[in-house]
Amino acid sequence: MQPLDVVLLERDSQVAQSLMFALSQAFTSVREVQGFHELRASIAKNRIRVAVVDLEATSISEVERLSHEFPTVCIVCTHRLADDEMWAAALNAGAADVCPPTDTQGIVRAALKNPVSNSAAA
Repeated sequence: MQPLDVVLLERDSQVAQSLMFALSQAFTSVREVQGFHELRASIAKNRIRVAVVDLEATSISEVERLSHEFPTVCIVCTHRLADDEMWAAALNAGAADVCPPTDTQGIVRAALKNPVSNSAAA
């Protein structure tokens, strides 16, 4: 099994710290970025397989752009107040799931069960 590296784009620094800790328990490395352009660059440069993306720090259209540019990357979105409409839009844009940012187990589970990240790890 190849190592899985994660990039994290999270608007709230306290939530980011919590997610960094939880993700570091399940993945080889976790890299935090500050914006969409840095996220894209990190995925391209570091061969990232999982991106955890706060929908308050980026848009659904940017998630769709990432999904098209990097089809082997598992994108797990987070949002404090996600509803069914946002969840459906994110999945249609190519995300694996949308979880509350405090649901670290759900985020890890979504990233690990996703066929894209699993096939990349095989």
